[in-house]
Amino acid sequence: MAEEQEHLTTTEARAGSTPGVARNVLTYGLILVVALFAIILFIAR
Repeated sequence: MAEEQEHLTTTEARAGSTPGVARNVLTYGLILVVALFAIILFIAR
């Protein structure tokens, strides 16, 4: 009673959806670093 297995490619398995979470994290991190440097420069004067 062996059941037949369905084989999917990587693209089919993820349904072509890429949320871009890493891009969002990098963008927010860059904005945060720039803001912190601006604050440090403003306070240091």
